[in-house]
Amino acid sequence: MLMTVAQALVRFLDMQYISFDGVENKFVEGIFTIFGHGIAVGLGQALDENPGGLKVFQDRNEQGMCHAAAAFAKQLNRRRIIPCASSVGPGAANMVTACATATVNNIPLLVFPADTFATRQPDPVLQQLEQSGSLSITTNDAFKPVCKYWDRITRPEQLMTAMINAMRVLADPAETGAVCIALPQDTEGESWDYPEYFFQKRVHRVARPVASPEELADAAAAIMGARRPLVIVGGGVKYSEAGETLENFCAELGAPFGETQAGKSACRSGHPMCLGGIGVTGTLAANTIAESADVVIAVGTRLGDFATASKSLFKNPGVKIVTINNNRYHASKMDAVAAVGDAKATLEALGAILKGRGYRSAYGGEIQSAKAAWGEEMARLSGYSYGEGFEPIIKKRDPRTVPEFVSLTRGVVTQTAAIAAVRECIGADDVIVTAGGSLPSCLQRMWTTDRRGAYHAEYGYSCMGYEIAGALGVKLADPAHEVYAFVGDASFQMLHSEIMTAVQERAKINILVFDNCGFGCINNLQMNHGVGSLATEFRYRDENGETKGGLIPVDYAKVGEGYGLAAYTARTADELKAAIADARAQVGSTLIDVKVIPKTMTDGYGA
Repeated sequence: MLMTVAQALVRFLDMQYISFDGVENKFVEGIFTIFGHGIAVGLGQALDENPGGLKVFQDRNEQGMCHAAAAFAKQLNRRRIIPCASSVGPGAANMVTACATATVNNIPLLVFPADTFATRQPDPVLQQLEQSGSLSITTNDAFKPVCKYWDRITRPEQLMTAMINAMRVLADPAETGAVCIALPQDTEGESWDYPEYFFQKRVHRVARPVASPEELADAAAAIMGARRPLVIVGGGVKYSEAGETLENFCAELGAPFGETQAGKSACRSGHPMCLGGIGVTGTLAANTIAESADVVIAVGTRLGDFATASKSLFKNPGVKIVTINNNRYHASKMDAVAAVGDAKATLEALGAILKGRGYRSAYGGEIQSAKAAWGEEMARLSGYSYGEGFEPIIKKRDPRTVPEFVSLTRGVVTQTAAIAAVRECIGADDVIVTAGGSLPSCLQRMWTTDRRGAYHAEYGYSCMGYEIAGALGVKLADPAHEVYAFVGDASFQMLHSEIMTAVQERAKINILVFDNCGFGCINNLQMNHGVGSLATEFRYRDENGETKGGLIPVDYAKVGEGYGLAAYTARTADELKAAIADARAQVGSTLIDVKVIPKTMTDGYGA
């Protein structure tokens, strides 16, 4: 079939499907794009002529659209994607951060940055980066270290092998991440006689490989020799849809489980064996049990520094690590006894072996005691208010910040009390989205939900600016439920452009801006370690030229109003509850500016 590269690409994308557990779905939902130099009259023309079943989404920021696409794929457990296309040069470069975020989190993200002319005859063209040491280098080479697969189409026929390999990576649970296919401006418009089979329906089957019998035997032996097992629930449990299987596994063994940021809401918070978040941003319950665990069964997790407290969390001198992961690289970390396979299938196989041998943990009342102690702390955090216990905070850190903030904004609600108020008011099945800063720390500890997939955090790359774009992606994936973006004021300032896209798509998102006048998480880190408050609070320059003047007030509700959102300002827990109630009744997107007292996030709990 004679057609251009761009036309062939659109037709190919429209024919990709995913099959998982016998259920078949279309893989490619549509395309996010900002049309610019090198893309508008190539891929743009093909989409304008005949997009097939693909929906075209207009966006505002290239990084933002990629975050939205990644969140969409993540919320749907990697079964559907929305590719992203940009202009050459700055448009392409804007997508690099989001590609790194997707790759770190093992989320499928397909990007099509325009590229410079393959012929090089018009060089240097608008937005072209020239490297005198090699004319083959373009901006798009920056994608190589942050993508799982990278290719550049310099001849029309190359599109076939490039896209087949792109789909191979995107649909592989063990290897998925960002994929970059660079499209030179001239090549996009070149024609070739593509064979019919390239456009046939392709079904990519997501299999459930089980760890080998030898690996299962080794894992079972390590667990059989232990008395105090602890399970870590990673994101792989969520993507494998293995939450119920893991709950049954833990109940059968009498083994408690803690959750990573990616794994949270794979299992029910109300399960008797659930200890909540684990590690540096974990609960007192999970970290207390972790100290004496003699075997740690890590399922579907990369075992990052926050989950393991930089490998210091497990203090039992004889502790063994058992991993279940479909990626051998991750499974082999921490000198683990590795079982490489799908989380659900491998848990079922391992559980059958342990049940057949009559294994049961030796826990007495330790799990219940740890959960009860954390319950008391949760009650304290939920009721924490200004004037109670503030003297140590004010003395330990900058003594003026808290009183100054309260005087300036009249905000008297703490961050932890605000989170508790939101949890009390929103629906049991609603979805929350969060990313970098102190909010993920507090939410991993404090948030509870029994709806699978209702907690959506990007913390593998801790990418500030993900939250609002991520909420849009989640809403596109899950339109039936209310979606709430928990975003700090600093992160809001970094990237809130996708508010306009949400308005355009009539995709209702609820944005909670936690305003504490600064980069609160890093300010807390500075001052807890004896460093002065340097460039982390939002302050004017003083008479000495230093950024130590007064705090800078910002009315984020007015920003929301400018986009046409229903907007509110909440300075107390009661005002926040009232705002949430009204926001739920709105048809369109909303923004609540929550004035939270600085330095009132959760503290560490033994990690």
